[in-house]
Amino acid sequence: MTSLHRNLAVLLLFLSASPLLHSHLFTHAASASTPATYPRIIHMTAMGSDNDYEDEYFDAHSAPPEVLSSMRTTRLQREPRLCQYNPCLEDQEPCASLFAKTGCLCPGISGADVPPHAPRIHMMLPISEGNDRGKVEIQWCAPSSVVSRYRVVIQGNEGDAQEFQAASRRGLIGSLEAGTKVCVEAVNKAGPSIPSDFSCKRYDPPETSDHKLLAGVIGGGVSLLLLIIIVAVILWKFKLCQKAKRDSANGLGNPSYSTEGTL
Repeated sequence: MTSLHRNLAVLLLFLSASPLLHSHLFTHAASASTPATYPRIIHMTAMGSDNDYEDEYFDAHSAPPEVLSSMRTTRLQREPRLCQYNPCLEDQEPCASLFAKTGCLCPGISGADVPPHAPRIHMMLPISEGNDRGKVEIQWCAPSSVVSRYRVVIQGNEGDAQEFQAASRRGLIGSLEAGTKVCVEAVNKAGPSIPSDFSCKRYDPPETSDHKLLAGVIGGGVSLLLLIIIVAVILWKFKLCQKAKRDSANGLGNPSYSTEGTL
């Protein structure tokens, strides 16, 4: 019993002394360990704050500004347009005058110090009535060059060329035979234009009404002749058939063609 009391006393003494021992051991371990150090973080900003950087980022990656409809309309209305100028019509207002009035654009024109480009022959038509009957009217289109006059040259009569004013786009020339070569030249102070495939053309007269009438008469006569031949052949065949039938009928009625009795 005495030993039991002694053991309980020792146990109580150990339990009371254990918190002091634990705190002493923890303090000794903390003093013996090396203190931990952490690097100091320093925030660096160059030439401005974080807000400036964010503004630059959004400026670089933001969508393009929207163009207002009024701005688009104004831009479309200001786009240049070409002048209403037809180089194949004569006696019309010069394109330079149209540009001065309306601000329209004229085609590019070479200067007067270089030979002009070749004009283009539009057509050649024969005159079939009036005082100019038998002559040929030639029509052309102006080149994109400064022109002082035009000259029409006919093959075989090169030395007798006809000249026309710069505003002209047509002219009358004498009678031409089919296949005659005709050239139109543009001339200024630098000289004439160089002939080309579209400034020279061979005269190919269209068929006149007289030619058409003659062709119709010839065609009708040939058709009538063929019809007569066909009808004649049909009648001849018909007569041959009738003759063959008559010969066959006469042969059957002749006693000499009857069969003799058997012996």
